[in-house]
Formats: sequence, structure tokens, C-alpha cells
Amino acid sequence: MWKRKLKSYDYPLAAVFVLLCLFGLMMIFSASSVMAVQRWGYESGFFYDKQKLHIAAAFIAFGVMSFFPYQRLKARRFLLLLTGGMVATLLMLFLFGSVAGNAQSWFKVGARSIQPSEFSKLVIIIYMAAVFSKKQKNINSLNYSIAPPMILLFGVCFLVAVQPDFGTAAIIFAIGLTIVLASGIKMKKLAKFALLIGIVLVLMSPLFIWQKDNILSEEQMSRLTSYLDPFKYEEGDGYHLVNSYLAIGSGGLTGRGLGQSIQKLGYLPEPHTDFIMAVIAEELGVIGVFLVIGGLSFIILHGLKVAMRCKDSFGSMLAVGISSMLGIQAFINLGGVSGVIPITGVPLPFISYGGSSLLLLSISLGILANVSMQTKHDKTVKL
Repeated sequence: MWKRKLKSYDYPLAAVFVLLCLFGLMMIFSASSVMAVQRWGYESGFFYDKQKLHIAAAFIAFGVMSFFPYQRLKARRFLLLLTGGMVATLLMLFLFGSVAGNAQSWFKVGARSIQPSEFSKLVIIIYMAAVFSKKQKNINSLNYSIAPPMILLFGVCFLVAVQPDFGTAAIIFAIGLTIVLASGIKMKKLAKFALLIGIVLVLMSPLFIWQKDNILSEEQMSRLTSYLDPFKYEEGDGYHLVNSYLAIGSGGLTGRGLGQSIQKLGYLPEPHTDFIMAVIAEELGVIGVFLVIGGLSFIILHGLKVAMRCKDSFGSMLAVGISSMLGIQAFINLGGVSGVIPITGVPLPFISYGGSSLLLLSISLGILANVSMQTKHDKTVKL
């Protein structure tokens, strides 16, 4: 049995995952070595050494979840524990959470920090995929099938948004919508539900306009204004985006060379996290950018391919949710760095420095690898 499963294992997915993580580790050292010394007085390899530990944990998590039967994730007791724990953890942030980046989104455990909202993404994927797969016979029932998962989705988005972390809340909401679209609900029913949401938002819009100063912080408002015309605010709020443009533009086709970035020397605010792609573009040029985008695109498209081949509705929706999470997060990060959308502080999957995001993505990719392996295995057994 295990020999058959190992033959069905998704080795290309695992290989691209490992290569992206190792490439990210190399670029984290390049992007952070000078800043670690100048800004914080650490050793040049401080962030590099910490990321090595993050990657080691990520590889273990990926390996475990690759062989953990994904069907067990939809057990009723597990779902209740998972969703209840998620909501309780998000509520506890308001009492015991630490502030970082103007958002009370972190728990500090000794010298380490954990961001619960990152793991909420995967919880939403598992919960919504499980609920919709169990209710396929009555999938178009608003009260029975559609309303319960949507209420949880809106509730989680609200708890994350008031931290405030609008970027993560938007990602969670978008992920939830992709699973809804893949669930098999008829478009007419979705249109009615969307119309209902639209009416509610229109009715609430005067409240948002009236309380906009309380809803959006001064920094969040400045991100919107500087995004529209960064060069007008070059010495202020547009400083980060302008320097990102300079890094990307000066890289050319082949870049300045590994370790030769100028913008990482105090000009880019977070060269090893939010703006690591700008450093990649400057040092490795278009070639480096295409390597990263190519790797991420392979994983996303491969995940969607797994979703299409999987005959189990739960596994199929898991694959859709995980693929969409990667795609949405990558788009938001790259869009912010290039000025296509406002900067939100979302890390680039597998490349940016950070433990919570990398661990979440590794667990998610492990689940995707398991869905792929089970699908291939089932197909060979039938043959």
C-alpha cells in the first residue's frame, strides 16, 4: 500500500516548494544582512538564521501533512474544535495581543511571535470545504447550506479587520468566495445572495463614510493617497513605493548581481519581508523575478489541476481554496510592490521572511500534496 502511495506522491510539487523556500532563504540573507546590523545592531545573519529554523519547521509540517489522510479533516468534532478555537483565539487578541505594524494581530511567546489570523485562512478553507461537501444534496438551500459558512466567514473577516488588518481580512474573504464558487451552488442562487450583500453594504455605506477616520487609521489612509500618486509624496508616504520602483527599474534583465542591491541599504522599509521582490528584481533582474513567479504559478496551476482531477468534492474544494490562497496572497504582495494596488503588508509566499506565514503555507501545501497523492492512488487502484 505504501509503495503504491509513494509512487503516486506529488514529487514535482514538493520539489518546487523546497526550491522556492531555499531561494527565499538566500534572498533573505542578501536583503537583510546590512539592515540587521545598521538598524537593529544584530549579527548580519540574524534573520537568515531565524528563517533557517522556520524552514526546518515548515519542511517537517509539509512532510507530516503530505501523508496525513485529508479526509479526516472533515470530522465533525475536529471541525467544531478547529472553528471554535479559531474564533476564541481571535477574540483573545483584543485582551492579550501585541501590536506590530499598527495592528493588534500577534501573540508573543518568549522571543517569538505568532499571528493567528494567518492560520484562520486555512481554517476557513477546511471548514467551508467540509460543510459544502457534506451538503451537496441540498447545496442550493440558503438557510441550510449557504448561510452557516457565510456567517462564519463574515464573522472571522470582521474580527481580523478590527485589529485592524484589512489586508488579511480581504484575503480570507476572497478565499471563502472561491470555495463558494467551486461548491456547485447555482449561479442564480449566488446572484441573489450577492444582491443581498450589496444591499446591506449600500445601506451601511453612510456609516462607513461618517466613521471613516475611526475605521481607517492615518497610516492606512496615507497608503491610499500615496498609492494614487507616489511621486507627489516622494518625501513622505510615497517614499517606500518610489524606492521600490527604483529597485525594480535598475535591475534590468540580469540585475546588478546577488548582494549588490542599493535600495536595501536603508531605502526600502522591509527589504526582507514585504519588499523582497523589489530586491530580487534589483539584484537578479527580470530573470530572478520570472523564476519566482514561475515557481508560484506552477504550484497554483498544479493545485487547480489537482482540484479538477479529484473526484472527492471535499478534496477538490480544499485544492481550490489552497491554490486561491497562494494566488491571492502572491498577487497582493506583487501588486503592492509594483504599485498596481495599495501596499498592504502581505508577505510573498515561501520567499518573504516570517514564521507564521511560512508554516501556514507549508501545512496547506502538504494537504494539497496529500489530495494529489490520494487522487493518483485511487486512480491506479481502479485501473
